[in-house]
Amino acid sequence: MADIQLNFINNSNDLNNSQVVIFQKNEAVNFDENAVAWKVIDMIGRGDNHLFTFPLQSDVAASDSWGNFTPIQSAADGQQFSVLQDARGTELEVTGTTSNNQIHVTNALTMGAISANIYKDGKLLATKTGVAPGEKAVFEFKPTLWIGVVSQIEQGDVMNSAIIQNVNTQLSLLGIQKANIVLTGGGPGKSSTPFNFTLENIVYA
Repeated sequence: MADIQLNFINNSNDLNNSQVVIFQKNEAVNFDENAVAWKVIDMIGRGDNHLFTFPLQSDVAASDSWGNFTPIQSAADGQQFSVLQDARGTELEVTGTTSNNQIHVTNALTMGAISANIYKDGKLLATKTGVAPGEKAVFEFKPTLWIGVVSQIEQGDVMNSAIIQNVNTQLSLLGIQKANIVLTGGGPGKSSTPFNFTLENIVYA
């Protein structure tokens, strides 16, 4: 699976050095579920650009209630993972298959909750905390990115619903190999217009 090459370009009139947050929503959970700030672009001046990669490959890891983290390993849609206890300690292993579009992480420990984490490009994309023994975390993502202008957000932060509700732009990456994400709008005073994100110079796979 080829990575998608993206180039963010700030053509806005913003003078506040606002942050741009990029994330995905877990489609397998409640609409109000909090999302993780997968990427935050800071201090980008007008006319500047910021190159980044969005991998199609996902990775998974888990942590237990004792603060132990399993190694990050690749995860494909349709895989079922389980957190198990063996002679080596807490382990995360592939234990079956599931829906083609989902990744499951089951807590197969006899005691203690776990957290299940999904990563892209080494950065946290989604997390589910407090998964009790016998329960599972379910992850499903569309080939889309959510993007918006925010403030006081750091990469990896779990964003609350108030922030997420203010991010209204969804960009489909389906079939795309390369594209520019161009920000326009903004500016001071009464002449300001809403921020707007568009995909331009699209190269399809």
